[in-house]
Formats: sequence, C-alpha cells, structure tokens
Amino acid sequence: MSFLGLEGRKIVVFGLANRKSVACAIGRVLEEVGAEVIHVVRSPQREEAARKLFPRSPVYTCDVEDERNIVRVRNAIAADGHGSISGIVHSIAYANYSEGLKPFHETLKKDFLQAVNISCFSLIAISNHFRDLLEEHASVVTISISTTRMAAENYGYMAPVKAALESSLCFLAKSFSAFSGVRFNAVCPGLLKTSASAGIPGYVDSYLFAEQAIPRKKALQSREAADVAAFLLSRRSSGINGQCLVVDAGMGFNYFDRQIVAGVVG
Repeated sequence: MSFLGLEGRKIVVFGLANRKSVACAIGRVLEEVGAEVIHVVRSPQREEAARKLFPRSPVYTCDVEDERNIVRVRNAIAADGHGSISGIVHSIAYANYSEGLKPFHETLKKDFLQAVNISCFSLIAISNHFRDLLEEHASVVTISISTTRMAAENYGYMAPVKAALESSLCFLAKSFSAFSGVRFNAVCPGLLKTSASAGIPGYVDSYLFAEQAIPRKKALQSREAADVAAFLLSRRSSGINGQCLVVDAGMGFNYFDRQIVAGVVG
C-alpha cells in the first residue's frame, strides 16, 4: 500500500469542466494513487468531456444550483452500488461576469446570491445529502483561494463568497462530529491557469504579477494544489479538520520582492 493509502477508495469529484480544471488535476492524482474516482459534472457537454478524459470513471451530471439535482445524483450513485464513499471533492465556483467588471459596491443582489448558492451552499447541501454514503472517517475537501482578505478588484464579490465557504468548514466539521469522524478542509491555491479563471476580467495580468511575486518566479501549477487535495483526502491527514491549507508557493510573504519594488519606484 502507498503512503496515502487511497488504493481502492471511492472519491466523488464535483466540478470537472475540462482538462485545465482543478478537478481534472485532482482526478489525475487520485487515479495515479489507485483511488476509484467518480466524477460529477454540471452538464451533458461536460459529461462527454469527462468520459474522454477519464474513460475508466463513472460520470454523472448534476447542476448544483437546484438542490433537487444533488438528491437525484446521490440516489443514482447509491443505486449503482457506489456506496461507502471515502471522500468528496467540491471544486465548484461560479460568478456572473457577463456585464463586465464593476466596483464591489455595485454588486447585484441576484449575482451575489447565485454565487453563494453555487459556490458555497452547494458544499453544505452535498455534505448533507451524501452523509449516509460516507465512510465513518471520510474526508471532504473544497477548493478556495489563497486569501479572502485581499481586495482584488477584478475578483470582486467572489472573495466574500469564498470566505463564507471557508467559514462553513468548521460548522460542517462540528455538526458531523455528532455522528461521525468525517473531516472538512479546504485547499486554498494562489492564482492558477484554468479555463474558469480566464473568464475573470483582468485575470491574466494578475496571474503574471503573481508569477513574479512567487520567490521561485514560476507560477503555481494545478498539480501542486491537487497533490495537497489528495493528502487531505487520505488518512495521513487525519489530524487536520476545519482548516484552510494555503498553497501559493510563497507568494503571500513576498510582496516586497526587490524586483517588484524596483519596478514601481525605479
């Protein structure tokens, strides 16, 4: 058995969109260590993509914006004999940037509430409806961001939504502790090159800045975040619960890098 001990363990991964998705990177790592991956995607189009990327994995469709779909996919997974689940990956986020970049104070209520529903409440709903399928010491891992306290103008209202997601972890861990040993944690990566991030106004410039702010001068890779997710899904992380693990290759402590400073004041 490998160090992580995930061989034969069933892990449900929500959120794969394409080969650049964090969920795809996590699925790849889990396959490499011998886990049985079950993918849940948003649409039939993504189901087709998932089947091409992971031909050995069962794939289900579920638009989490409607909670009834979460119940439906839970029932389908159980009916197909995929009970006794060792872990769940929640790699789901959505924000409506169709009207372009707006000042935070002009955030539309409907957009904010939709983002909370899809990006945050879906974790609570999935955990609730899948609880009877989870093993006694299962692990639930969500994907957040490296900091929710930085007012990145182009990220806007998604930072407060991610803050709510992170806060939910300790409440889920506490409520589940009444009847199980299920753990809830988050991987919080720095800026990644994903298709979803490409839709954020100004993201490319922020990504290029982040690359220079990282001490190694090399951007964070999705695989690096995926490796941490696999660790949190394993029993090797049994002492970690209700936590947010920042994976930013050191960006958070390096804003006064002399090259960056020289570019501003030089």
